[in-house]
Amino acid sequence: MLRRWRSQPIKEDDSSSQDAKVEELSAGLGTLSGRNAKVCTDACLRRYLEARNWNVEKAKKMLEETLKWRSIFKPEEIHELLNLFAPRLGSSQHEVAHEGETGKVSRANFHDRMGRPVLIMRPVITQPSILFSAGPQKTVAGEGNISHLVYLLENAILNLPEDQEQMSWLVDFTGWSINTNVPIKIARDIIYTLQNHYPERLAIIILYNPPRIFEAFHKIVKYFADQKTSQKIKFVYPNKKASVEIVKSFFDNENLPSEFGGNGTLKYDHEEFSKLMVQDDVKTAKFWGFDKEQSRGLNGHVGAEVAPKPASLAPPC
Repeated sequence: MLRRWRSQPIKEDDSSSQDAKVEELSAGLGTLSGRNAKVCTDACLRRYLEARNWNVEKAKKMLEETLKWRSIFKPEEIHELLNLFAPRLGSSQHEVAHEGETGKVSRANFHDRMGRPVLIMRPVITQPSILFSAGPQKTVAGEGNISHLVYLLENAILNLPEDQEQMSWLVDFTGWSINTNVPIKIARDIIYTLQNHYPERLAIIILYNPPRIFEAFHKIVKYFADQKTSQKIKFVYPNKKASVEIVKSFFDNENLPSEFGGNGTLKYDHEEFSKLMVQDDVKTAKFWGFDKEQSRGLNGHVGAEVAPKPASLAPPC
């Protein structure tokens, strides 16, 4: 019979009890191997315990669901190296490549005041058409956005400084309207993925310039978010001074893009961003042990040398 886990919430400052909980959770998971062993570090176990108020039984269930999700979704296998992997890419991979071109989600070249990396999301942006030559077009978040978001999350985590476990988000709703509504299913899936498979990775999320109709939308979204996640969501309206001060308390005004009320400049250059993602793909390949496979061409010929292995990489989740 399976052992019954009867864990009670503990105080955050009770380090000895926390250590005991980590050991208990580790024992409950049993012997792990392969990718699961890389995922389930002590730091990872602590995040899942924190997300479930240090209840071992609930944390174990949550983590097992993440391991199952990772075995199906395979986030570590999402690559930006389209030239190398093109013949083997599935439709979801091509969707990820397209989402990268739109620039709806990208990693900023600055950090917040706590030194945390920043992801920028623009649910609706206008840019030159990629597939046709009919001029500018508006693009909205779709199914491919989930895979691309996970791809960026995994990369951002691998690039976290040793003293950081979280990241900040900036979401610009400028231009959002009922006609460019992010489908409820997509919003639900984003929130579900964040809170269930990347617990305690979100430090703060700034929703900038949301339209009035978003209030009703947010009420629906809150249904899918736990209390901790909801408390990290901050609404910022450019015409309300007190509201603007919220975002400036988290970000240096000189770095903060003007789209979010700062003095910085936000210009998405997909070619430059792709170079950064290629570097991240090399780190990902080395972390998961894919580098030998990636160093070979599609016909078995050895390809170009990859960059040296980084000194240390943070585990996913």
